[in-house]
Amino acid sequence: MSVTRRTLLTTAAGAAVAVSASTSTTASAGTSTAVDQASVTRTLRQAADYAVAKLRAVAPGVTAFPTGTKFEKWAYSQNGDWVGGFWPGQLWLAYLHSGDEQFKTLALASADKLAPRQFDTGTHDLGFLFYPSWVTAWRLTGDEKWKAGAVQAAASLIKRFNPAGKFIRAWGALTDPKDAGRVIMDTMMNLDLLAFASKQTGDSQYLDIAIAHAKTAQRTFVRPDGSTPHVFDFDPVTGAPIGQNTVQGYSPTSCWSRGQAWGIYGFTTIYRRTGDQEFLTTARRLADYALSRLTPDHVPVWDYLAPQAPNDAKDASAGVIMACGLLDLAEQTRRPQYRDSALRILDATSRTCLTTKSARAEAAVARCTRNRPAEDGVEISLPYADYYLLEGILRVLDRAAVDRAVDLSSR
Repeated sequence: MSVTRRTLLTTAAGAAVAVSASTSTTASAGTSTAVDQASVTRTLRQAADYAVAKLRAVAPGVTAFPTGTKFEKWAYSQNGDWVGGFWPGQLWLAYLHSGDEQFKTLALASADKLAPRQFDTGTHDLGFLFYPSWVTAWRLTGDEKWKAGAVQAAASLIKRFNPAGKFIRAWGALTDPKDAGRVIMDTMMNLDLLAFASKQTGDSQYLDIAIAHAKTAQRTFVRPDGSTPHVFDFDPVTGAPIGQNTVQGYSPTSCWSRGQAWGIYGFTTIYRRTGDQEFLTTARRLADYALSRLTPDHVPVWDYLAPQAPNDAKDASAGVIMACGLLDLAEQTRRPQYRDSALRILDATSRTCLTTKSARAEAAVARCTRNRPAEDGVEISLPYADYYLLEGILRVLDRAAVDRAVDLSSR
């Protein structure tokens, strides 16, 4: 293709600015209407039942880790890539929702395949890999094997900490100078594995590193209006900040919606683990910005500031991740408007983004976008969308079940 989607998008920049401003006002005004709790509850229960039924049909034949769909069928990674934890995580949530022991058996078998990754020092994504799989396995079975593996994963993760810049490096082998100073918003979601390790071992270094990274991200990523870039670069030797950047967002100055969602969820979680009010304030700023950019359909565009936003590819995964964070934020701030917004997002996703009209689809959630700038996975299904849809719905329908799985308690 000689002309990329990005090139085409830039030609529409002027018109899109006006549209974006208009829909931002509409979205903010639209959130003032009351939520029909009974109707939303019915919709969410139907969606959870659908997701569990889909897993019941598909999961027995899955022997690797789904990474995304091609023509509605899962493509797989043998080692889990960065998404491996979400498949056993889904199975655990399906087990909690249904009580079906088959899901527990499949979740344990799937999680076990991640065992070699606990020693992987070449990625920051060990929280994504081991929290919904091994931490949850330990919480639901009590088998010390799972706790020990999760703690080992945390020990591998802290080797990526740069003490000069006080950040956890995102990508690349520790011996590779490329990307040595690169930090991404997604890492906020990997910090809870470190909090878990400190709690289980009594060794504060894990949580100390998580706090240091979160404070660095808070200081460098968050713009005055509450938006964030996907990437921030530092000098890896001195730790001096270089500036904002992006890989999966439209530009260094845009706001990739899934990164914003990771930030909402991640900063709320680190607040729960520390009680540091600044983290809660940051979570609120990110949430308020994202909600101000949300269109009346309550399904986020892939980047809130891309030239054709909001009339561009959607990312339902950003919506369900944000909804989980908003539900947590509502509890921590005692502000019901965050819960109402989360319910609208989950309701909209359940009504307009599920694969219910397809006989061949193997995933539950459609309309997700993996990497728009690379033209990779535009409006497909992604395993983390299915995972966070179930987590979000169960946070509403059965909070105690989610607490059993991922620990919603404070310090």
